[in-house]
Amino acid sequence: MTPDRHGSAVITFPNELEVVISRKFDAPIALVFDVLTKPEHVTRWGATAPDRMTECSIDLRVGGSYRSSFVVSDGTVFSISGTYLEVEPPVRTVETWHFNCWPDVEAVETMELHERDAVTTFTWRLAFSDQAGRDRMTEFDGQQDSLDEMGEILASLLGSS
Repeated sequence: MTPDRHGSAVITFPNELEVVISRKFDAPIALVFDVLTKPEHVTRWGATAPDRMTECSIDLRVGGSYRSSFVVSDGTVFSISGTYLEVEPPVRTVETWHFNCWPDVEAVETMELHERDAVTTFTWRLAFSDQAGRDRMTEFDGQQDSLDEMGEILASLLGSS
């Protein structure tokens, strides 16, 4: 198995309010869902070196909350948090999305998984309430690194089973 045979994530902007990132993984849908939603995995891919995850809490149920915080090399702390609106294991979650550095920005995040021929496609959609919020989302290096790390985690989990 080659964990990165599908290459990097594909980033698209279907309209002025949304960002969509998709990536394929050679792993079963249930395992990909676990890596996306269990703190023991999110702490490994939610912040990649040199950044460091300092907090990760996930109450995976409708009305439950999540919060992840990480520290970057200059000591700045970033946090992403929200409330689950829909939870449909192992195919979908929908949650509010708040980034501490952009307090005026509102968004809804949707994570969807589809499996076909032992390949799971992960689609991450961030729908902003206005164009000003979407316009702040200009850098994606962290998301690419995180998805690459997810691929490595999945490969290691599959290799140990």
